[in-house]
Amino acid sequence: MTSFTVITCTYNAAGVIGTTMESIASQTYPHVEHIVQDGESSDDTLRVVRIYPRVKVVSEPDSGLYDAMNKAIRRATGDYIVFINAGDRLYSSTTLEEIARQIDRFKPSERPAVVYGNTNIVDGRGNYLGPRHLSPPETLTWKSFRHGMLVCHQAFYVRTDIAREIEYNVNYRLSADVDWCIRVMKRAAEMHLPLHNTHLILCDYLAGGMSKQNHRKSLMERFRIMSRHYGLLTTVFMHLTFLFRK
Repeated sequence: MTSFTVITCTYNAAGVIGTTMESIASQTYPHVEHIVQDGESSDDTLRVVRIYPRVKVVSEPDSGLYDAMNKAIRRATGDYIVFINAGDRLYSSTTLEEIARQIDRFKPSERPAVVYGNTNIVDGRGNYLGPRHLSPPETLTWKSFRHGMLVCHQAFYVRTDIAREIEYNVNYRLSADVDWCIRVMKRAAEMHLPLHNTHLILCDYLAGGMSKQNHRKSLMERFRIMSRHYGLLTTVFMHLTFLFRK
């Protein structure tokens, strides 16, 4: 049966981490490993995290969020990994069970490189604000992200063997997740593996994450990433369409 590693990276997140921990602890699916990769928090984050049994907690220095993510990937033992960070949560208690049911329909040699779905946006109290403004395409390829990050990072499940091949580029400070997802999908294409659309809402994403707090810098970094993968002219053209879309 398919197993999952859910990774939560934290730093001084005591105010929001409880919701995240509870959503993972309440999963009906039994084959779940939860890794909390903490950057030596000085608040009550670790106290809250350790309330929950069977969570692998590592608290150590890192050079930022994406370095912490790389560290956690190396520790993962599940078949698939997903990042559910502090303040975010799995959509329902049956989310992983429903994903596993779909994955297990594939032959072992043809298991998807990526399993993806939809995202809801919530506020700090967990109130529903609406669906994410970008929605996943019916058929996802690495070229899809020319149109923006169509799949939320927290709704992007990656086979662990592939994730280990492709580390986050820590030279990017705000949008390394965009670059990583594109490189994962490129690798899937090379391996002739599918990217599977679950057609499910997979996560509740807390509005106002790190890239939102540094919006201008994040956009500039994403422009460089898209130019690297899709070429400068294509990226400029797509950004012009983004203006009209808004």
